[in-house]
Amino acid sequence: MAIIKFSSTNGTFCSLQGQPVYPQLSMEGDIIIGGIFPFHRTWELTESLLFAVEEINNSSSLLPGVSLGYKLYDTCSSTPMGVRMAMALINGNENSNLNEQCTKPAQVQAIIGETHSPVSMAIANSVGSFSFPVMSHYSTCECLSDKKKYPSFLRTVPSDYYQSRALAEMVKHFGWTWVGGIRRDDEYGNSGMAAFIEAAEQLGVCLEYSLPFFRTYSQEKVLRIIQQIKSSTSRVIVAFVTYWDLEILLDVFYQHNITGYQWVGTEGWISDSTVSRLDKHKILQGAIGLAIPKTKVTGLKDFILDINPLQSAGSNHSEDTTVCTGQEKLSEMDNEFTDMSLMPIFSNVYKAVYAIAHTLHNLLGCTQTCPTKKQPDPLTFLEQLKRVHFKTKDGEEVYFDKNGDPVAKYEIINWQTVEDHHEFVTVGFYDSSSLAHNRLAIKMASIVWVQYTNQVPVSVCSESCPPGTRKAVQKGKPICCFDCIPCAEGEINSIKCEQCYQDFWSNSHKNECVKKEIEFLSYEETMGILLTAVSITGTFLTIIITIIFFRYKNTPIVKANNSELSFLLLFSLALCFLCSLTFIGQPSEWSCMLRHTAFGITFVLCISCVLGKTIVVLMAFRATLPGSNVMKWFGPPQQRLSVLAFTLIQVLICVLWLTTSPPFPFKNLKHYKEKIILECQLGSAIGFWAVLGYIGLLALLCFILAFLARKLPDKFNEAKFITFSMLIFCAVWITFIPAYVSSPGKFTVAVEIFAILASSFGLLFCIFLPKCYTIILKPEKNTKKQIMGKVPVN
Repeated sequence: MAIIKFSSTNGTFCSLQGQPVYPQLSMEGDIIIGGIFPFHRTWELTESLLFAVEEINNSSSLLPGVSLGYKLYDTCSSTPMGVRMAMALINGNENSNLNEQCTKPAQVQAIIGETHSPVSMAIANSVGSFSFPVMSHYSTCECLSDKKKYPSFLRTVPSDYYQSRALAEMVKHFGWTWVGGIRRDDEYGNSGMAAFIEAAEQLGVCLEYSLPFFRTYSQEKVLRIIQQIKSSTSRVIVAFVTYWDLEILLDVFYQHNITGYQWVGTEGWISDSTVSRLDKHKILQGAIGLAIPKTKVTGLKDFILDINPLQSAGSNHSEDTTVCTGQEKLSEMDNEFTDMSLMPIFSNVYKAVYAIAHTLHNLLGCTQTCPTKKQPDPLTFLEQLKRVHFKTKDGEEVYFDKNGDPVAKYEIINWQTVEDHHEFVTVGFYDSSSLAHNRLAIKMASIVWVQYTNQVPVSVCSESCPPGTRKAVQKGKPICCFDCIPCAEGEINSIKCEQCYQDFWSNSHKNECVKKEIEFLSYEETMGILLTAVSITGTFLTIIITIIFFRYKNTPIVKANNSELSFLLLFSLALCFLCSLTFIGQPSEWSCMLRHTAFGITFVLCISCVLGKTIVVLMAFRATLPGSNVMKWFGPPQQRLSVLAFTLIQVLICVLWLTTSPPFPFKNLKHYKEKIILECQLGSAIGFWAVLGYIGLLALLCFILAFLARKLPDKFNEAKFITFSMLIFCAVWITFIPAYVSSPGKFTVAVEIFAILASSFGLLFCIFLPKCYTIILKPEKNTKKQIMGKVPVN
């Protein structure tokens, strides 16, 4: 059985000066593990190492045939002592001096420790150049992840890098955007708070203050800190401190009656039972923070509590000191030494020992047995240790990232006062390996806040802006302090006013972008229904007149007015009435092309027929003169050809328009900000005005000819009616142009439809209504004698 050696120096457990310091606890073995712990603070840490070594030495599957030993030192939480112990472990000669060369092989395989970050930094820095592994169970400073400065450092506790971000996410989760900070004035506190501030700012959380504190500060310095906290408006304090700092801070807070603050703690103190006992005045009541998750190491608790009190071989006791018999049972006692609240830290030591053992198992090539017991060189061992990956007997997975850090997992602890003491209640979890939205899980209903309330405390610099306003940062203050300024039309949000997308507009409260109202002339609205009704009525009247003319096609009045052109004109008028319907409804690619071309062609056909009738009237008068034979030059074939020629010119214009730059549906977003006008863009404006101009040219020519023929001595002169119809037609379209240009939205389309219908009705009524009146109501005048009345003599 291995021999455990205990030693002391002159009866004192800690020694910073004087005689060389030997290991406080050691055991021989094939391969030795070094340990540097603050024995005087938590002696159970060493017990967890002893427990792990005993398990491994008794294991047949891990390092079979190889025994582990250890050398354990007490640093007394001193940085110089820690460095001295580390060098002693490497050299293996506690009596070495500065003149001796340190070139012989290291006497231990790795060092486990130290608890406090500053001590671990000094140790890792001093042995890093030798590639000698140092594995800490509780040093959380983010700085230790820097592999350039600490290339051989690993740890089984998460880095403050992750803790700072977890704290920032938790603070944001509770809606606190304005918090204060107290940090321990050393690398642990300063780097931890700096990482927290960086993460908090990314989440929109501001620090009103970040105050350094150290237990050796003068009273004057402490008083300045207290005054700054008193004058602050934030009600949340994030504390990157240790239990030593809180021992002083709690008394100072009580002396100055500073209460009612919501404390947010780090793993450095939030689950520390010593701090809980120190908080006699319940300053920390309701505190919430991150703690290393509770873990189970089967058998470890019983191993620690079953140990008899140690009796130091060289101890001297005064007469008033109660001497232990060595037979007391720790499991039967209730004091700080039996408190298992630090079991997660003990577990970290346990995992560190097993990480070393698994690395050795892999390097020594162990299967049924280990073929060699030779200690690997430090660099080879360090590289293999970084890649180790295993599960503990209780199923916990252990591995390190590229910085030598484990996966960051935390319990969220809430201090709840029961009777006269604090209890640590787990109210949530944080897992950095999960997706961003799943990392933080908190049971809000389980939390008891400061002053024993169930309501989340409020800590903001400025209240949230109401909907429809934006934040304007107050000059010289952090972004969390702002005024609320109303958003402009079409903008929303309460952080900053953001322009809605082009198809959206802000609602009346300016807190949401809603779909813009789409406007076009539809069949469902009143205007669309009325114009459709008028169009159908015009078509129906045209059909009735066509039936009347067809019924009386052999009567003199129908024959005298060129029945063929009359029927073609009625057909074109029906098309004119119907083409107005293409302007109603939601614009599409086909409807946009159809509406303008159909309108242009049907109206040219219509005007061509009227022009043909006018020319016929003039020719007919000339034909009555003696010796005149002009009608042979403008008979029915020529009339049809002229109508066809005039119409084909318009067709050609439309074809050119459609092939070069046709009309297309378009969303007009400029005319109205709050709605979208669906309209047909002309494509080529030249094409549109060419179509319209050609219609106007024919109409003007027709008007001039009809005007010249209006006083011809004919009993029933059609030229008079054509003159009136052309006068109405030209007046309508001359009025249409400025109305078309100035009308907004769907009214532009309505004006165009009105112009089409008005001019169509003008032609229909002026040319055909008098004839229908005569045919139906004055049949006695519908005779050849009446139509061909003699020309009076002057």
